[in-house]
Amino acid sequence: NRRTTRCHNTGTAPSLSQRGGGLLLRAVSFSSSRCHGVSSGEGSAQPAESGSGQGQYRDTVLLPKTDFPMKLTGQKLLDKELEIQQDCKFADLYSWQRERKAKKEFCLHDGPPYANGDPHVGHALNKILKDIRNRFEMLRGRQVHYVPGWDCHGLPIELKALGELGTSGLSPLQIRQKAREFAEGAIARQMAAFQRWGVMADWDQCYYTFDGAYEAAQLKVFQEMHSKGLIYQDYKPVFWSPSSRTALAEAELEYNAEHVSRAIYTTFPLATLPPNITKEAGLDSVSVLVWTTQPWTIPANQAICYMPNAQYSVVKRLDNSELLLVATERTANMAALLGTELEVVSTFTGSQLEGGICKHPTIPSKEVPLLPANHVTMAKGTGLVHTAPAHGMEDYSVASQFKLSVDCIVNEDGKFTELAGPELHNLSVMNEGTDRVISMLKECGSLVKEERCVHSYPYDWRTKQPVVIRPSKQWFINTASLKDKEALQKVRVLPESARSSLLAMLDRRTYWCISRQRSWGVPIPVFYHRETGEALINNLHTLLLVMHWHNQKECVYLG
Repeated sequence: NRRTTRCHNTGTAPSLSQRGGGLLLRAVSFSSSRCHGVSSGEGSAQPAESGSGQGQYRDTVLLPKTDFPMKLTGQKLLDKELEIQQDCKFADLYSWQRERKAKKEFCLHDGPPYANGDPHVGHALNKILKDIRNRFEMLRGRQVHYVPGWDCHGLPIELKALGELGTSGLSPLQIRQKAREFAEGAIARQMAAFQRWGVMADWDQCYYTFDGAYEAAQLKVFQEMHSKGLIYQDYKPVFWSPSSRTALAEAELEYNAEHVSRAIYTTFPLATLPPNITKEAGLDSVSVLVWTTQPWTIPANQAICYMPNAQYSVVKRLDNSELLLVATERTANMAALLGTELEVVSTFTGSQLEGGICKHPTIPSKEVPLLPANHVTMAKGTGLVHTAPAHGMEDYSVASQFKLSVDCIVNEDGKFTELAGPELHNLSVMNEGTDRVISMLKECGSLVKEERCVHSYPYDWRTKQPVVIRPSKQWFINTASLKDKEALQKVRVLPESARSSLLAMLDRRTYWCISRQRSWGVPIPVFYHRETGEALINNLHTLLLVMHWHNQKECVYLG
């Protein structure tokens, strides 16, 4: 055994020593961090001397020779990686594999990142995983077709571009110019990072959604869909973001499971007893009990909905003799909630409620009908649903069926309009407006119970602020017509569960809002009458817009 000055391993390892023309395998114990080996000739090695004598054994170590550095840090590491990329011609790999002969082509459609910031770990995960798949297919002998791109429109870019300036004092053209400049800068930084990561692509042939040709193709698709009746304009409830002042599609929402609402139980006095219910003693003073997590929608109430096949009961509170109409199977829950016993006075089916009319609690001159609806459930509440058609999707369906008015009481900033009354005008519906509505219900004696409700609620995924549902004149895709097509069944979907999710979404949402109230984006190719606001769209107008966009370098929007 001998002690050396440096070793890569610890413990016992073999060394080779030559004797008499043969090789002798000897066990040498290492105790330091580097091995120089042993000398030839004699069977045992002598300890290396200090100083220059240590180098005499280096030529006897039987290891491969390489110029590759064992360790690099800092700038040296970055320089070496760039040198390897250049020497190995990483940038030419995509064009090389496109030129070689292949029996099959593998095409990967790149879902583009937003051009709204610097590259981050999310970009790395996305691009590197795609690059791994592309290289795998290339090794299988396939010709890879991959065109990277960027989504250059939308609110995220507009918000980042304007920053603290906002839109005040800026014309739409100025907003678009700033947004475009910001997007171009973000694209340059992100592309440099993707190239640095060695992603295999033709970086000179990327696609950008703000290109004139790309926008022209979008306008052409819009015209084709409109001619088939798949796109229409209507006034109906949509998800509205007061923080962004624009309509949102469901894909632009994120649901906050920790949202806290002030849920209330309130009464609507029964003004006209349903004809199918025998008038018994005391039933003329019955009040319909409803539950809602959005008290601010009470002033917009147009009806109360019930489930036709369910059982309903008139119950008497033993603490104050008040008569309430609730679903029979919710009676026990109501008794526990109110902290009093409920005595059942009479029971009947929901269909017998037809023809009943209630008084509105905060608007004395207003009366609202009792109407059947399929969306009523018994999972929560009282089995009777307060219905405000302007501020609920299912509510709007009921209004369409029974020809109810759809009056919006909330403006684009999320505040009550004049239609809500002088007491509520200009109050934020999610804050002081809710407080005031609850106070009004207390003053008129209709508020039965208030509770804190933690539930899932939609938020604007960009501003992280809650949204409201309000009617607005927007452009929609008729998804009810799309789901009748069989095209989706012919597509191979992985995993298969994704197909079910998409079909379920189409069944749940019969329309999809595609218009936005922003300056930076592809416009709806429609002309409007200056005075009446009536939309005018035909093939000629769309063709003119398509030609305009296709032939221009800068995106200038028509007013």
